[in-house]
Amino acid sequence: MSWIEALLLGLVQGLTEFLPVSSSGHLQIGHALLGVTGDDNLTFAIIVHAATVLSTFVVLWHEISGLLKGTFTTRIWNEEKTYVAKICVSMIPVFIVGMFFKDEVESIFGSGLLVVGCGLLITSVLLTFAYFKKSGSKPAISYMDAFIIGLAQAVAVVPGISRSGSTIATGLLLGNKKENMAQFSFLMVLVPILGEALLEMIDMLQNGGLGVGISWEAMLVGFLAAFLSGCFACKFMINLVRRGKLIYFAVYCLLVGLFTVIYTCL
Repeated sequence: MSWIEALLLGLVQGLTEFLPVSSSGHLQIGHALLGVTGDDNLTFAIIVHAATVLSTFVVLWHEISGLLKGTFTTRIWNEEKTYVAKICVSMIPVFIVGMFFKDEVESIFGSGLLVVGCGLLITSVLLTFAYFKKSGSKPAISYMDAFIIGLAQAVAVVPGISRSGSTIATGLLLGNKKENMAQFSFLMVLVPILGEALLEMIDMLQNGGLGVGISWEAMLVGFLAAFLSGCFACKFMINLVRRGKLIYFAVYCLLVGLFTVIYTCL
C-alpha cells in the first residue's frame, strides 16, 4: 500500500465513519478500486478505526469528560451514571455477536462487494424512513430503546449497513429526539471499536505481526487522514442530524448501492 492509497483510504474511513453511509462498506469498495489486497486490509482497518475513535474523543471531549466526572466522582445515582448504564446496555448485542458469532461475521466480510451493495440499499431504506419520521418527544433514551438501538448496531457489522445510520434511524423511529440520537450513537460505539481493534491487534501479532505490504509511513498518513477527516465529519454529522437532513444520504446510499451491485454483476 502506497502513502497515496493510504491517504485516500484514510479520508474515506474518517468521513464515512460518522456519516451514515457505512465506513466498512466504503473501505471495501476503496480496496477493490485501488487493488489493495492481503494483510494490508486488516492492518490498515485497525489503524484508521483507532484514528476515528480518537477523533470522537476530541470532538465530544466535553460530553465524555462530563460523563466520566459524573460517574466516578460521586456515589449517588445521577444522570451521568444513568446515561453510561444505557450505553452499556446498548453494547450487549454487539458483544454477543463479537463473542459467539465472530467467524460468521468474518465470512460475511469476505463475501465480496455484492453484500456491500445490498447493505447500502438497506441503509438507504432506513434513512428514508427516518427522514419522514417526525422528531420524537421522548425526553431521554430509555433502557429498552438503548437495547434496540444496540441490536441495530449489531446488525450493522454487515458491510454496507451503516452503523451510525442504522442506530440513529432506529432511535428516531422509536420516537427519540433528533438532538439526542447523534451523540448517543457516536458514544455507544467507542468501547466496541476499541475492544475490536485490541483483539484484532493481539490476534495479528500472534500470527506474524503487521502486514508486510504496508509501510509505517503509509500507516501514519492513513491515521492522520482518518483522524482529521473524522473530526470534521463528527461535527458535521451531529449538526446534520439535528436539522434532519438524512434524506441526502439515503439518495447517496441508493446510488452507490446500485452502482456496486451492477459493478459486481458485470
